[in-house]
Amino acid sequence: MQKIRNIAVIAHVDHGKTTLVDGLLEQSGTYGDHEQHEERAMDSNDLEKERGITILSKNTAIRYKDYKINIIDTPGHADFGGEVERVLKMVDGVLVLVDAYEGVMPQTKFVCKKMLALGKKPIVVINKIDKDSADPDRVVDEMFDLFAQMGATDDQQDFPIIYAAARDGIAKIDMADPDGNFECIFEAIINDVPEPEGSADAPAQAQVFTLDYDNYVGKIGISRIFNGRLRKGDQIKLAKADGEFVNGKISKLIGFHGLNRMEINEAEAGDIVAIAGMETVDVGDTVCDPVNPVALDPMHVEEPTLTVVFSVNNSPLAGQEGKFVTGNKIRERLEAEMTTNVAMKLEAGGEGLFKVSGRGELQITVLAENMRREGFEFGISRPEVIVKEVEGVKCEPFEHLVIDVPEELSGTVIERLGKRKAEMKAMVPMGVGFQRIEFEIPARGLIGFRGQFLTDTKGEGVMNHSFIEFRPYSGTVASRQYGALISTEKGECMAFSIFNLQDRGGMFIKPQDKVYEGMIIGEHSRSNDLSVNPIKGKAQSNVRSSGADEAIKLVPPRDMNLEKALEWIEDDELLEITPVSVRIRKRFLTEAERKRNQRK
Repeated sequence: MQKIRNIAVIAHVDHGKTTLVDGLLEQSGTYGDHEQHEERAMDSNDLEKERGITILSKNTAIRYKDYKINIIDTPGHADFGGEVERVLKMVDGVLVLVDAYEGVMPQTKFVCKKMLALGKKPIVVINKIDKDSADPDRVVDEMFDLFAQMGATDDQQDFPIIYAAARDGIAKIDMADPDGNFECIFEAIINDVPEPEGSADAPAQAQVFTLDYDNYVGKIGISRIFNGRLRKGDQIKLAKADGEFVNGKISKLIGFHGLNRMEINEAEAGDIVAIAGMETVDVGDTVCDPVNPVALDPMHVEEPTLTVVFSVNNSPLAGQEGKFVTGNKIRERLEAEMTTNVAMKLEAGGEGLFKVSGRGELQITVLAENMRREGFEFGISRPEVIVKEVEGVKCEPFEHLVIDVPEELSGTVIERLGKRKAEMKAMVPMGVGFQRIEFEIPARGLIGFRGQFLTDTKGEGVMNHSFIEFRPYSGTVASRQYGALISTEKGECMAFSIFNLQDRGGMFIKPQDKVYEGMIIGEHSRSNDLSVNPIKGKAQSNVRSSGADEAIKLVPPRDMNLEKALEWIEDDELLEITPVSVRIRKRFLTEAERKRNQRK
């Protein structure tokens, strides 16, 4: 038996998981002397690099002394909670990272609840101790309180604590000690994480927890082997969630080391490997011995809480900027996404309409952003929460919301949230002039709130939320205060007309942008919608007028990226997304159609 340890790194968003994994790869000597690697090496796709967040859980393996340590880096956003949950079942121990200033945050609670329920033993790493405002002692107390509150066992409560500044490669057991390297983390993993259970001589059992796709070998199931051995070329049976068994063959067995994947011939109980050759493989399936097939418990993945409708783009500018514009192409792309993304669901919603459900706005905008970069053109409706009946009562999802705001602005934020049916649960001073306020709020109340919140707190506020449960429906929630400025004409915008419209509200367009009838070109300064003409040029005549030489001064337009636009729109509006632009439009383009629809 080889000596193996399997760990996951879990934390709230931006507490330093990927940076810590970087340090572990670096200090274990995994990289060769000649190898070049970049910062946050595990965040491999473009969106992860740009946003500085982890979207998909990824695994790597390092060697330390004669141990092999499999490490899984997980996302910190609540929207990707489905990823964390599956990963925790595959490991024997957990590194919980907590920011030395921010302390316990909503996602820390969410991931710790999952970890404790599965009986995993934590190693707590207090990260970013080099911050000026760091208060590690308070954060350690918060972690003890959190574990006690969540009913941790005595063994789980007796967790080792490591103080670290992952970015600088520093770690130590006691704050009074001089700065050391990550050796104490490696030792803690070897001594405190239990050995994988299971026997290499028992019939084979491996469970798939993440899917990958390769154009040459098809679907790849990244799996943890719980019992037995797997060899390249083995005949196996695949146990599906519905109890059906499918025959298959392992065409490739892939092992991990650092950032590299290499083909291997054999792997045994306790290891994490990628298996190719099974086209019907899904997350939660068990790869088992063909002679004695025993399935493992299927995985429970939390249900989606939000839906949006993807539709074929039918605006007057359709088909001019995108490569894939038909309903068939959009459906194929969404179906391909569902094969690897278990936390999302897809339903057909009629001719050219596709209902996509997910865990939150971020998850849906990440999918939309990836699609537009691939050359797709489509429309998206406003997100709606999923309402379901529990024992005859209409219920909706509720979220636990934590906001950090400057003290003098907390009153405004509390008032705004009150209108959105939020209930305040706690208020704690955070030092340095900030306050932390906790709320429980219907998920509907959070749609469109972020932009307003950033304006109210002058960009200094930080908000985080995670799903709690479904609760009885809480009535109507306040939404956008201002109406829209709607174009009545098709053509190119003129600076002259934009200059004259600036008094009416904030603009989303600039001169020479293409517009069409029914397209929203700005936010009205009042609560009603207003139809305007943005393509009217200045009338030219041969008579000299007094205003002829006045300079036109334009206010820069508001930058409406995909996320901001999705939060801004109302039920009767759509986003038109192409590889080049994000436009906002009314569902019904002409004034007559809109009036007819209102009367209905």
